[in-house]
Amino acid sequence: MPNVLIVDDDTNTQQALADIVAREGFAVHRAGTLAEARAALARQRMDLILLDLVLPDGDGMELLTPETARDSEIVVITGYASIETSIRALRLGAVDYLIKPVRVNQLQRLLQRVARPPELKSEISTLRGELRKLGHFGRLMGYSAAMQRVYDQIERVAPTAATVLITGESGTGKEMVAQTIHELSRRNKQPFVAVNCGAISPQLIESELFGHEKGSFTGAVREHKGLFERAAGGSIFLDEITEMPIELQVKLLRVLETGSFLRVGSQQAIETDVRIIAATNRVPEEAVASGKLRDDLLYRLQVFPIHLPPLRERIEDLELLALRFIGEMNQQENTHKTLSNRALAALKNYSWPGNVRELRNVLQRSFIMADEVIELEYLPVELEIADPNSPSFTVCVGSSVAEVERRLILSTLAYCKGSKERAAKMLGLSLKTIYNRLKEYEGEVDGTGADAGGGEHGRGRKSGKRRHNPQHGEAQRSGA
Repeated sequence: MPNVLIVDDDTNTQQALADIVAREGFAVHRAGTLAEARAALARQRMDLILLDLVLPDGDGMELLTPETARDSEIVVITGYASIETSIRALRLGAVDYLIKPVRVNQLQRLLQRVARPPELKSEISTLRGELRKLGHFGRLMGYSAAMQRVYDQIERVAPTAATVLITGESGTGKEMVAQTIHELSRRNKQPFVAVNCGAISPQLIESELFGHEKGSFTGAVREHKGLFERAAGGSIFLDEITEMPIELQVKLLRVLETGSFLRVGSQQAIETDVRIIAATNRVPEEAVASGKLRDDLLYRLQVFPIHLPPLRERIEDLELLALRFIGEMNQQENTHKTLSNRALAALKNYSWPGNVRELRNVLQRSFIMADEVIELEYLPVELEIADPNSPSFTVCVGSSVAEVERRLILSTLAYCKGSKERAAKMLGLSLKTIYNRLKEYEGEVDGTGADAGGGEHGRGRKSGKRRHNPQHGEAQRSGA
């Protein structure tokens, strides 16, 4: 039978909590002071501690030591006025907090979740072992030190009830982090609901999140349950939180502070038991400064911040990611395609502004184009430019801009095996410009697009071809 220690100097509160805990099948232990709590912990390992922070002989926060948090699940019981203190307690290792007066159904749901800690800790431990062997952690992939720091943060926060704010550039995998947190939490048997706050009309987002009553506005022909009701007992992921209208951010703040919300068109508060995980690709402090995010909401969301590194800062993970994506595509299409070494080198040499999402999209397109091996030529032009093995030429100091341009165009055309379209894309020129330049260089390009003038330093102009020198105002023989 799980053991629960109730630490509270108010005998009425202590008795009320003890009655609920006992009815849920837990063994009840009581303490009215810090000294009594320490004595109880010395006698018996507790599965759960319900901890009041204001005690006669000190601050209940003193019990939030790493040793106690490792052995027991600690839930802080606080008055509304001390909500900031409870957030500090979460950061120190508490897994949840309850606001006085404690609601019976909230405590019952909490006790049900806490009853499974050994199973959860075992699952997280297994995932850490998988990381060391395969470079995976739940839905995430990567060997790099940057990603291992992210895994450590997820491991720490997942079993708690703390609100999480995930930051990072677009395409870094913020929703996958949110899903992993949910799957490693005590809520993993309940729904995970994701919503992009920037993809819903400002006129509809309140109804989508909180629901509405029949007849509350034109078109509301029936009662509608919002995402907070549909995610009951689980987690809700609010992506691009800075795109949520400011006036709606006030109502979200109410949910975080009171655990309740109002449907559109209703005055009846609905209690909710939902963990909120938010994300943004903006710098949160800059979003506050620009008026895109309320500072009080940021404070409540950023109980536990996680920052995802861009792909360019963990490029050592690229090969693992690329091979995983290609393996998934092979499995879906029943094929056995591979990635060439030269293509892989180009992938590693690219800056990836779209991050992991861009990598997957590039490989998807190249996979379709390739027969058996994904070669460099099947990658987008911007990645061909990133090929570290692409040919180059030396420019001598004093060379004219026109001469450097000529050699660059002809060399690129040769690299593209005469394909003017590919050369134009690589150079950032229009196809018309390429044709115009080649007309100027007439006689210097053979059928493959190679410079006919004799290699790197050859001028290659036909003897007798005349050009106009605007400086001297006279016609000269080329090569004279």
